[in-house]
Amino acid sequence: MRYMETFWQRLKDAREARQLSRRDLAELCGVDQAVVTRWEHVDARQRLYPAVDELIDLCRHLEVPLESLLDSEVSVNPGQLQLPGLAFSNTDELTGALDELERQFQRIQPSEEEAELLRRFRKSTEENRRMIVQLLGR
Repeated sequence: MRYMETFWQRLKDAREARQLSRRDLAELCGVDQAVVTRWEHVDARQRLYPAVDELIDLCRHLEVPLESLLDSEVSVNPGQLQLPGLAFSNTDELTGALDELERQFQRIQPSEEEAELLRRFRKSTEENRRMIVQLLGR
């Protein structure tokens, strides 16, 4: 994954700039501390990479744009940004796609109240989570 070659270092730098421990970041993103440790692992053979939803969480909690975590400036064709399944030229097409992505991101962004409920849900016991899901009728 050429666009993720320095992700581990960029993530670590962003986390440290916000003065967050690996544990802090793990709690914010709802993952185990060991997952964050593997995201930042120096040895590529031991490293894990976040899923897209985890990348969005990282950007939101670290208050950084996605391109600051990715090696998007390294490209075979400097006029083109390539991500798996996506390729846009450096024209209005890219601008329009990024605008649409931003609109969709804003649409799914939880309110502060929803985010607080999710934090509390994630911190609750397994039994309490089951009861909450039952109360919601699932």
